[in-house]
Amino acid sequence: MSDLKKIIIDGKEVEVPGAMTLIQACEVAGIEVPRFCYHERLTIAGNCRMCLVEVVGGPPKPAASCAMQVKDLRPGPEGQPPVVKTNSPMVKKAREGVMEFLLINHPLDCPICDQGGECDLQDQAMAYGVDFSRYREPKRASEDLNLGPLVETHMTRCISCTRCVRFTSEVAGITQMGQTGRGEDAEITSYLNQTLDSNLQGNIIDLCPVGALVSKPYAFTARPWELTKTESIDVMDALGANIRVDTKGREVMRFLPRNHDGVNEEWISDKSRFVWDGLRRQRLDTPYIRENGKLRKASWPEALTAAAAAMTGKKIAGVVGDLAPVEAAFALKNLIEGLGGHVECRTDGAKLPAGNRGAYVGTATIADIDTAQMIQLIGINPRTESPVLNARIRKAWSRGAQIGLVGEAVDLTYEYAHVGTDRAALEKLSGQTISDETKAKPTLVIVGQGAIAEADGEAVLAHAFKLAENSNSKVLILHTAASRVGAMDVGAVTTGGLSAALDGAEVVYNLGADEVDIAAGPVVIYQGSHGDRGAHRADIILPAAAYTEENGLFVNTEGRPQLAMRAGFAPGEAKENWAILRALSAEVGQVLPYDSLAQLRTAMIRAVPHLAQIDQVPVNQVQPLNAGKLGTATFRPAVPDFYLTNPIARASALMAELSAAAKVRSQTRIEAE
Repeated sequence: MSDLKKIIIDGKEVEVPGAMTLIQACEVAGIEVPRFCYHERLTIAGNCRMCLVEVVGGPPKPAASCAMQVKDLRPGPEGQPPVVKTNSPMVKKAREGVMEFLLINHPLDCPICDQGGECDLQDQAMAYGVDFSRYREPKRASEDLNLGPLVETHMTRCISCTRCVRFTSEVAGITQMGQTGRGEDAEITSYLNQTLDSNLQGNIIDLCPVGALVSKPYAFTARPWELTKTESIDVMDALGANIRVDTKGREVMRFLPRNHDGVNEEWISDKSRFVWDGLRRQRLDTPYIRENGKLRKASWPEALTAAAAAMTGKKIAGVVGDLAPVEAAFALKNLIEGLGGHVECRTDGAKLPAGNRGAYVGTATIADIDTAQMIQLIGINPRTESPVLNARIRKAWSRGAQIGLVGEAVDLTYEYAHVGTDRAALEKLSGQTISDETKAKPTLVIVGQGAIAEADGEAVLAHAFKLAENSNSKVLILHTAASRVGAMDVGAVTTGGLSAALDGAEVVYNLGADEVDIAAGPVVIYQGSHGDRGAHRADIILPAAAYTEENGLFVNTEGRPQLAMRAGFAPGEAKENWAILRALSAEVGQVLPYDSLAQLRTAMIRAVPHLAQIDQVPVNQVQPLNAGKLGTATFRPAVPDFYLTNPIARASALMAELSAAAKVRSQTRIEAE
């Protein structure tokens, strides 16, 4: 790059782009600079003054490294690179002064503060502060805010770094938080005492460098040093957000995001973060068999024998649910097809073409959103289907990208051109002549599951790809189920979809598919973690592990295989999903050829080689699609209720509360209100 500048930081010479700030240049040099208000994903505020550094030859006072760019530094008298010091006496004295000011009004709450042990203020006070305070006057106090059931506030602890205000307005796209007053009277508050209307609000808990914003459901339950931390993958939507599962004993205490620039950056949705109370409720912990219309508890040998007896010699179908890992889908496919049956994973009726990976995953990556200058959304509401992806689209919009939407007009937190609501609008769009100027721009077409779940789904998909071809765009298929892409990869599909798989079936093996209504008649064997709709219909219940209780592979919406690691053990007698299927295969005389998860994965990778490429997005080729005739219906959203999309979320009391609050908020207010 031609704009690279040389700079000497603490005696170490580095070459960085001139547009970089000094704090970023220090990170490149491997030198830590303390900060409270600066965050690399938010705009620069420059108000905490903790990141002060000394610019040699500059003003006789320290400079804020977060707000000064490298290109603004003057070279030495003979053209030498500028010199910056981060540990000189001037800097040390400045940091001590800033820390003393920050602690003037901060209460001595550490023993009762949930942030204790992972608090930036504690860490930096120890590293850069002094061991005394000259302040003897009374401390000021602030009233706490009611931001809703997720974020608990202790505003007296607030140091006015404004990270929460910048996140909610820039990333989440809501305008309910701000700062009022000046000087001693300055405080962060919410507009007219409103609660936060966003499904990304939990991220301000991570952003807050002190204990002013903490998790309300997690409050006073554990200290960070008591927790076992496991890196895993979120399955609440198909984005595949990287998370950390914190457990205390056998209990999951909280979910936190992990940074992954290609997937979720460092954000997760509120459902992903707070659904952990659903892992404790309505759990299936012992097998059940239905006798005389009632379920009774049974032992594993008894349940497996009953399941094998029901399956032997019958016409059988397998259904893969939304939360099943790829290994379980692969084992179910091997078992059911070995018995002459059919398996189906497209439980919502989405017309995803089997065997055509480019058509059911797309040709784009999530990171392509960042550079896109035009984004066309088709039959989708990303704010409810994948809030973190929606924040990424908003980021592209804030940088100047144009957004178009074919589908229901909804508040997406950014402006867009509403092209129409029905198939006719899509047909018109895909038939337009695109200018060469537009074709030269990086563009993206994002298709939702609501668009392709109707009878003409494949025709809709074909028109989306035709539009992409005309405009030289990439296509991203946004799935709603975490298991869908992986199950499609291993071939857990039937020609004709779910109705064809279930047609004439005498036995249905339901692998955690709680969104499917199975008509009366066939015997239903349900394998899942929660006593949800699938278990209510079941004749035999085999209790399985949830996603935090077994190692599993999940392929996200862009086709990236990722590993979810076990953070705890399943309750009672519940077993891992693949192990149940392996045990059952021995009972029905169709023994699956693997005795361990490693052997299963070896067989799976032999059949589908790209599943071995963990955390990589394979390049997908698109085979021609059958365009067919489009219907006349309007596009319907795929997710009617963001908070209650799967059995774990429906078992969560907190998700039920959030869902009820969202319904009340969505009702049109009358004028008097």
